[in-house]
Amino acid sequence: MNYTRDAAMTALIFGFFASAWFGWAQEAPPAAWKKRLGIAGGVSMLVSVIGGILAWQHWSAGSALSEPGAMRRYGIIVGIELVAAVGGALVLGLRGKRELIAPWVCLVVGVHFIPLAGPLQSPILFPLAVAMTLVAAGATPLARRHGLPPSATTGVGAGVCLLACALAALVYAFTR
Repeated sequence: MNYTRDAAMTALIFGFFASAWFGWAQEAPPAAWKKRLGIAGGVSMLVSVIGGILAWQHWSAGSALSEPGAMRRYGIIVGIELVAAVGGALVLGLRGKRELIAPWVCLVVGVHFIPLAGPLQSPILFPLAVAMTLVAAGATPLARRHGLPPSATTGVGAGVCLLACALAALVYAFTR
């Protein structure tokens, strides 16, 4: 990341979505997980708020999305991601495979980070893409092996990945 504002926005967005994934993990987790998931969601939201404040303070400092064509590419990539995630979720729901929606969405989110790395000028998105894709691939087998819903394993894995990147981005924004 070349801009403090972009690092802060990354912390804001990834913190927010980490909280959402920890929330999704609460669909039907083991009772022992509930408190930890709540704490993780709260920490994620705190990181998001701090990132938002820092982004606001550095708003005029510039952004990779200010580069010619970057915002358009970003919008196209996110649009394709949304169509793929929602379309796949609808197909899975209609086929009676609702338990696979969380891993599907995680896979789509993971893969979409690869083309986003360019317009966002953010190399951290490549390892995040790999990590999220591995979470998506392993969540259902792990859940079945331990008698858990795939939303629990997917939500925890995706939440941890996004929170780790949000924290790294926040540290980067503060030390830049």
